[in-house]
Amino acid sequence: MDFGILSAAGIAQKAFLPGIAASDHDVTAIASRDEADARAVAAEYGIEETYGDYGDLIANADIDALYVPLPNSLHAEWTKRGADAGLDVLCEKPLAVDAEQAREVVDYCAEQGVTLMEAFMYQYHPRTERAFALARDELEDVRSVTATFKYRLDRPRDIRLSPELAGGSLMDVGCYAVSVVRQVLGEPERAYATAADTRDAGVDTELTGVLEYADGVTGRISSGFDTEGVQRYRIEATNGWVEVQDAFDIPDGELSLEYRIDGRHGVETFAPVDQFRREIEHFADCVAAGQRPRTDGDEAIANMRVLDALSESAAEGRVVDLDG
Repeated sequence: MDFGILSAAGIAQKAFLPGIAASDHDVTAIASRDEADARAVAAEYGIEETYGDYGDLIANADIDALYVPLPNSLHAEWTKRGADAGLDVLCEKPLAVDAEQAREVVDYCAEQGVTLMEAFMYQYHPRTERAFALARDELEDVRSVTATFKYRLDRPRDIRLSPELAGGSLMDVGCYAVSVVRQVLGEPERAYATAADTRDAGVDTELTGVLEYADGVTGRISSGFDTEGVQRYRIEATNGWVEVQDAFDIPDGELSLEYRIDGRHGVETFAPVDQFRREIEHFADCVAAGQRPRTDGDEAIANMRVLDALSESAAEGRVVDLDG
C-alpha cells in the first residue's frame, strides 16, 4: 500500500515514517504548507513526491491511502477530502472536534466506500492486547480503572495550546486514558470533570475526570501538560489487579506489565515492537480484506462522546449524563 502524508508533523517523522519503513508498505508522497519542509522530510526518508498544498497531493499523487496527522481541528475536513478522492484514510486521534462531527465524518466515509481508521496506536501493542485479555478473561467484577497521561509541554506556541485548533490536554492525551477505561468497562453512564488553564491559553492544561457506571464502578482519568511525564493505567477487580507503566507513547526497549490475580503475582515482559508498524499493518490488512478496523469510526464516535461529556462537565461544573 502506498501512502500520502498530509504535513511534516512531528508524529509523522518520529513514529509513522519509521513504522512504514519497518513494514511492507511505502510513503510515496508528502505535503506541507511549506514545501521546503516536505522536501526535507522526503529527502531523509526517500519519498518520491512533495507538495506545498494538501489538496494538490490528494488530486495528483498516485497513492492508495492517506495518513492525516494535522491539528485536531483539520482532521474532519481532510479526511473527507481524502474520501472524496476514493482514498482510504488513517487519521490521527481524535478523529474530529466533537462526537457530532465525528459521526458526520464516519457517515461520509461510509457513503464514499472507503476504509476509515483512527490511529490509536497503543491498542495494537501486544502488551495492551495482553492487559485487556487479562481484564476480560481472568479478572472478576472489575470495580475501577484508573488511567493517566501527562507530560510537560514547554513550547508556548504549540498547537496543543490553541483553542482554534481544538487543543487541550484532554484532546491530546486524555483521549488515551478515556480509551483505556472504555475498552475495559464499556460506555459510562455519567461523567464529571474539573480542569485548569494554567497557561491562560483558552484550553485545559490539566484535567481530571470520573466516569460513573452501574453498581458504583468507576473510571478515573487524568491528563495534563504541566508535570513530569507519566503514562499508566491500573485495572482493579475483586480478585486482583493489572497495572501497566509507560503505557501509550512507549519508550524503546523491553516492556512489562504486572498483575496479581487470585493470589498469583506475575510480571510479564514484552520484546521491543513497533506499535506504529502494527497499526499500519492492521489498517492495510483491513483495507485488503474489506473489514472494519479495531479502532474504526464507531469506536472514534464513542470515545468522542465521552470526551465531549468530560469537557462539558469541566466547563459547567456539573455531572453530565451519557446514558442513552
